[in-house]
Amino acid sequence: MAEPRVLSDDEVQDGLKALEGWELRDSRLRKQYTFRTFLRAIAFVNSVAYLAESAGHHPDIAINYNKVTLRLITHSEKALTDRDFALAGEIDAKLGTKLVLPPETAESPSAG
Repeated sequence: MAEPRVLSDDEVQDGLKALEGWELRDSRLRKQYTFRTFLRAIAFVNSVAYLAESAGHHPDIAINYNKVTLRLITHSEKALTDRDFALAGEIDAKLGTKLVLPPETAESPSAG
């Protein structure tokens, strides 16, 4: 695997524009997902774990009941690299809309 390439501030800003819902916070990429239940949040985390393991690049993950927060930084470089944006893009592409367990809105379905 090639060494990670540290990104310039301009490259980070350009990369953020290509990612939906991700933000720069504390020099890390960050995105929070909200699910209807704890079990759905855990299923999502397990799916992220498989993607991360395949990429050999692992996010920091926080779970608060039905909220999952992902934070990405290349720890060895203490900076954002091409690997962070690649994994964020893969998470969005594979889990954002195509997974059975996509992030859900906080609104409850109307009774019918």
